[in-house]
Amino acid sequence: MYDAIILAGGENNEHLSKFSSQSYEAMIEIAGKPMVTFVADALAASLQVKRIFIMGPIPQLKKCTFPEDTILLEGGHTLIETIQLGIKALGHENKVLIVTADIPLLTPDAITDFLRQCDEVEADLYYPIVSKEINNKCYPGSKRTYVRFKDGTYTGGNIFLVNPAIVPQCLTVAEGLINNRKNPFKLCCLLGWGFILQFLLGTLSLTKVKERVETLLGITGSVVQSSYPELGIDVDKPSDLELVRTTFSFRI
Repeated sequence: MYDAIILAGGENNEHLSKFSSQSYEAMIEIAGKPMVTFVADALAASLQVKRIFIMGPIPQLKKCTFPEDTILLEGGHTLIETIQLGIKALGHENKVLIVTADIPLLTPDAITDFLRQCDEVEADLYYPIVSKEINNKCYPGSKRTYVRFKDGTYTGGNIFLVNPAIVPQCLTVAEGLINNRKNPFKLCCLLGWGFILQFLLGTLSLTKVKERVETLLGITGSVVQSSYPELGIDVDKPSDLELVRTTFSFRI
C-alpha cells in the first residue's frame, strides 16, 4: 500500500475566480462539496492507498469533511517546497503517490489501475498519459493540452508515484518541468534544442522523452498509458469547471 499526498495549496486563478469566490482552487464547489474532497474520497476508496496527507490552507481545509485519519498539513510557498514538506512528514522511504486537488472526477478504479501498472516496472518516477482518442470518447467536451508524438497524441495526468530519495537531486530541473507542464513547446526547450524540431515535425517518441528526462534528473522513469481520462481532467479554466459540474449533475 502507498501513502498519498494531495496538493491543495493552489490559489484560485483569475479565470476561475469569476465563477467561484473561493480563494483556493481546491475549495471550489462541485455538486455542493469542495473538489478536494472528491479526490480524497477516491484515494480512500482505493485498496492500495493507506494514509492521506492534504497539503494546503489549514483554516479552509478544516471546514471540509474528509475520510477518517486524513492528515492536514500547511503547504509551502511553491509546489516543489510543498512536495518536500509532505514527503518529510511521511517519515519513510517508500514510494509516495502525489495527486493534485483539482481532479474531482478521479475514481478508485483509475488509481488502482495506475498503481497496478506501476507495480509491474521498477522505477523512481511514474507518470500517466491518456490518449486523445480515449479522452475524447469518454469526455467529448473536454479541452486538454495534447502533445503529438510519433507513438500517438496524448495528454498528461495529474497523479505521480515517486521515490522520495530522488526528490533532493531533482528539485531545480523538476520545478521547470512542472511549471511548464501545460506548454509542450517550453518543455521541449527544457529538454534541449534537438527536441524542438522533432516536436514540430511530430517525430518525437515517448521513449526519447523518457530517456532525456531520466538523464536530466538522474533517475529511472516509467510512462504509464492509462485508459482512465479522469487522471488528467483538471479544473483550471471555466470550460473544465463546466464539464465537471455537468458530469456530476448527471451522476446525482
